[in-house]
Amino acid sequence: MTYNPNEPYNDLALLPPDPSTFESLEIYKKLKDARAALAELKGRLPIIPNPAMLINTLVLQEAKSSSEIENILTTTDKLFRAFSANTINIDSATKEVLNYRNALWTAFNSDDVYDQNWIINIFREITNKDEGIREMQVYIGNAFKTVYTPPQPVFIHNKILNWLDFFHQSNMIDPLIKMALLHYQFEAIHPFSYGNGRTGRILNVIYLTKQKLLDIPVLYLSKHILEYKKEYYDLLKDVTEDKNWHDWILFNLETVYRTSLFTLKKVNEIYDLFNSVKHDIQTKAPEIYSHEMIEILFSQVYCKNKILVENNIASRNTASKYLNKLVELNILEPKREGKEILYLNKGLYEILSK
Repeated sequence: MTYNPNEPYNDLALLPPDPSTFESLEIYKKLKDARAALAELKGRLPIIPNPAMLINTLVLQEAKSSSEIENILTTTDKLFRAFSANTINIDSATKEVLNYRNALWTAFNSDDVYDQNWIINIFREITNKDEGIREMQVYIGNAFKTVYTPPQPVFIHNKILNWLDFFHQSNMIDPLIKMALLHYQFEAIHPFSYGNGRTGRILNVIYLTKQKLLDIPVLYLSKHILEYKKEYYDLLKDVTEDKNWHDWILFNLETVYRTSLFTLKKVNEIYDLFNSVKHDIQTKAPEIYSHEMIEILFSQVYCKNKILVENNIASRNTASKYLNKLVELNILEPKREGKEILYLNKGLYEILSK
């Protein structure tokens, strides 16, 4: 049957495609590079003493970029302020980005029950909507042109079961290639009324952790996709129209390769700054030093009195003195957020903003 973007793609083929459609020397060369870069990142992550230092920083940046692909826009500063502040005056875009971070972390911490309900829960946490698999037909495009019409609702259940079966299968296909296949298929099934792209990108990094290629889901995949957004969508279209799995897989392997190196660079910069700040406090203000406090300062970009108190670092009055001393040392910078004073970790913000 000839593909027609204006008609529901009910004939979307089940996974996996014929390996002859994507196997090549070029694919396996890129696969080798991507695996090596990802392995280097995985091996380096344990240098960070507290996983929250990455979960609350790099994952928030991944959430921002993944949401930006869908034109949900916020700023780095708004995002990190909202994560730390008590204010209820958070704009809707920033809330959605925070939802993404929470959905990713919840999905990672699930009890290995990777089923349809697991996927639905990811979608619900991202969108904050009590919806499930769509029951209405949707059309992707604009008022002038439909670029893709996903399968009708009656066909979704069977295709999602196939997707999950392939997700769990142990076979001869390398996990990084499987991730690319799974990602296309999820986008093509388009099981929800919206939020499919963000849900699919969370599933990507969770799949890598399930395959033990990462221990925590901190790979910054959406950065590369955002930078090459047009190519990303063009390649999705090419798989649908021409079964061009080869170039789609190459793009995804390049995404893993580049973002592994980028994330590794960020991890090393955070680690170096952590040690520099630790040394400065030990030598210039030893009376306030504790390793636990340094970890707190790097667990999120903005700190405040309440965070130190809740983590038993200091009493309320002492916490203020500690934070003000860190301002004197040019490590933190005070910023007002409503009735609160937040303290910006200037070096960490600079690393994450680049």
